[in-house]
Amino acid sequence: MELQKPSPQPRQPEGCLVVAIRIPVRIFVLVLVVPVRLVWDALVVAGRFLLDTLLRPLGRALAWVGRVLFVWPLVGLWRYVLVPVGRAIGWLARVLVAVPAAWLYRYVLTPVGHALAWLGRYLFVVPARWLYTWVLAPLATGVGLALYWVLRVLFVLPALALWRWVLVPVGRVLAVVAREVGEALTHAWRVAGRISRAVGRVLGTLFRWIFVEPVRWVYRSVLTPIGHVVRDAVLRPAAQAARAVGRVVGGALTSARDVVRQARADVRRMLFGEPRQPAAVDRREPEGPAARTLGSSTTALTKD
Repeated sequence: MELQKPSPQPRQPEGCLVVAIRIPVRIFVLVLVVPVRLVWDALVVAGRFLLDTLLRPLGRALAWVGRVLFVWPLVGLWRYVLVPVGRAIGWLARVLVAVPAAWLYRYVLTPVGHALAWLGRYLFVVPARWLYTWVLAPLATGVGLALYWVLRVLFVLPALALWRWVLVPVGRVLAVVAREVGEALTHAWRVAGRISRAVGRVLGTLFRWIFVEPVRWVYRSVLTPIGHVVRDAVLRPAAQAARAVGRVVGGALTSARDVVRQARADVRRMLFGEPRQPAAVDRREPEGPAARTLGSSTTALTKD
């Protein structure tokens, strides 16, 4: 079943009292709301930054710690200790209490209750009903009529007059004032939001022209050419010289290593003599296959 939205009621024509109340109230509320809206927007920005950078990660960490320290132990305690113990206690209570109590209620208390109800009906209910029907009801009817008219004359009629001639007009005036104050607050809040956004844009533009643009101009027009000059005149020649020095030092170190290696070999030769040459091993196999020619008659079959 679809819900149908009620059609908006046409607004009634407003009188001079409403217009006279609306303009001063809106001006006064706007003056009060603009600083509050500025402070509110600043607090909202700070709160969002604090929430994204500190509170949300801290909350996640605390939630994980809480699960580890409290939730998982409690779940384990509930599942593996309390639930079995509760089931055992429930079974004992059913066997020791519920079954005897049901038997006592069914076979003892129910018959006794029926008997007491039948004695109480004829001792109290029937006489009380007769007394109410034939004595109290007629008497109460007359007394109630008299009280009704006394209360109507003393309280109801003055209250109706007070409501109709005093409270309703005052309430209408207060409703108009409250409605205008509410509309003025809404309008002032929207205007204050626009003023706050305009102030933010002005401050952003001032910050850009006072700080960002000068820094950008200094970086683009001063620091970048100076950096290029320093790179081309100082850093690049220094790097080339450093590479040349590195190559010279590398060559010198290589020559020094060769000299040290040769000196170490000479010292070893002086102290221990020439290294022993490996002895020739007599092989059963020929050193290499002999080349065979067309005029050679020596073969494997004719060889001695």
